[in-house]
Amino acid sequence: MSAKVEDKRTVIDMFVEGARKGFTIATTSMMPNVVLAFIIIKALGVSGLLTVIGKVCAPVMALWGLPGEAATVIVASFLSMGGAIGVAASLYTTDIIDSVHATLLLPAIYIMGNPMQNVGRCLGTAGVNTKYYGIITAICIVNALLCMWVMRLLLAFF
Repeated sequence: MSAKVEDKRTVIDMFVEGARKGFTIATTSMMPNVVLAFIIIKALGVSGLLTVIGKVCAPVMALWGLPGEAATVIVASFLSMGGAIGVAASLYTTDIIDSVHATLLLPAIYIMGNPMQNVGRCLGTAGVNTKYYGIITAICIVNALLCMWVMRLLLAFF
């Protein structure tokens, strides 16, 4: 008969272990993306490209009541959720988007689910046929755009 070893960890031990793991994820995975996003938006602003992006994307983003520059958040969320949050925060701190715009964009960032990372981490390791990658990615984009309309509708009522 094998003796069962009891785990004597306390709630505090489990909390500290979880906090350590969370801190590691934040500093090694999320923080670099957010900092890079701030740098990219600043560089786009200084170079004048953010204004160009805003003008080019304004008609499309107006469908959701967003400024054209908000398209950079959607593009960033395609690559990284943390980066997209950084882009949104940078646009917010520079008064390009306001709190209503951020409210519209945030659910879309999470619905998008950074398909570029998912292709490598999930679809590739699961053996999904590459011919389906495009449609899976398109579904992510469509869901994010629909989510912004739903959020717009919710904001109209509340």
